[in-house]
Amino acid sequence: MPKRHRTNSVNFPPPQLPKPLQLNSYKPNNNPFVVGNAIIAINLGLFVWSQISGVDRFQYNMFLSRVFLDNGEWYRLISAGFVHFGLLHVAMNMFLLFQLGRMLEPTIGSTKFALIYFASLLGGSAGALVLSPTAFTGGASGAVFGIMAAGVVGMRQHGVNPLKTGLGMTFAINIVLTLAIPGISIGGHFGGALAGALCGFVILAPTRVKIPQFFQYATPILIGAAAIYISLA
Repeated sequence: MPKRHRTNSVNFPPPQLPKPLQLNSYKPNNNPFVVGNAIIAINLGLFVWSQISGVDRFQYNMFLSRVFLDNGEWYRLISAGFVHFGLLHVAMNMFLLFQLGRMLEPTIGSTKFALIYFASLLGGSAGALVLSPTAFTGGASGAVFGIMAAGVVGMRQHGVNPLKTGLGMTFAINIVLTLAIPGISIGGHFGGALAGALCGFVILAPTRVKIPQFFQYATPILIGAAAIYISLA
């Protein structure tokens, strides 16, 4: 039976990005944490539901593996990011997502935050399928890695050395742990990080870089579409 891979992360609370960040054409909204809170609520709700309805059956219907895609179950490219293998797994991922959401969502807006998150989730699914196509993979860390990578890239573009911040050190430590600990999906983490970094390069660009507003929304959509194509190829 294929082994399960968890896309897991370690939660060292990152600091706020420097304020104010001069980004391209963003106006704050009155509910700056709506997407991050909603994603956390869905993940926690699904975890509780899995405990009630039967963990093994729930996970089997949601996690990712090539054999399921070959049967046309493409929804698993998304659903795998919402299934977790144990309380510690979901707690660590959601705590880190909570910290990252407080840092980035008010800065870039809820729509762009959601676009980065799901582009990174799809990037993580693609990476997992490329490196571990027969493993049973699940967890939000591909998306969380993408949000971290976007923040690191944004800091770098604004002249901040990420390795001198909590966020940069958290990202570096998680990369080391990804490579060192067996059972963690290397493809899921690195695929999500790559997708998030590409999104962050565009969306978190400073004002001196003139990027059309449309391109900021189109970039994560195109990256997500490319990840789907890689996954299904």
